Amino acid sequence: MFQKKEVIYSGTIGVCVVEDIVRLADSKKEAYNYYLLRSVYDRTKKAYIPVENHTVQLRNLITLQEALALREAADFDERSEQERGEAAYVIEKAQAPKGKKQSRERKVSENSENIVQSD
Repeated sequence: MFQKKEVIYSGTIGVCVVEDIVRLADSKKEAYNYYLLRSVYDRTKKAYIPVENHTVQLRNLITLQEALALREAADFDERSEQERGEAAYVIEKAQAPKGKKQSRERKVSENSENIVQSD
């Protein structure tokens, strides 16, 4: 489960912040927890994704090494906008001056081992 303020990758909107975890009811009045995700590149883009049984790929960001390798890949320009944006975000955050405190809403998760995907 992801936490509020965590920066993750969504298959639909790319690099995003878990802005909140909210409880929403369906038409049968049953309530479920949803991630409220907001794109780091376009603050007008947001998505509500169920915490349980979602079909959208949600995962931690790739590592710096993976981002650099992706940027150098021959097919980089053919990759999706979300994938290119993820690589750029990770590289940009790694190059940020060390003395400056990173924004809580844009912290980079270095662990890309946790991939959550449900069908």
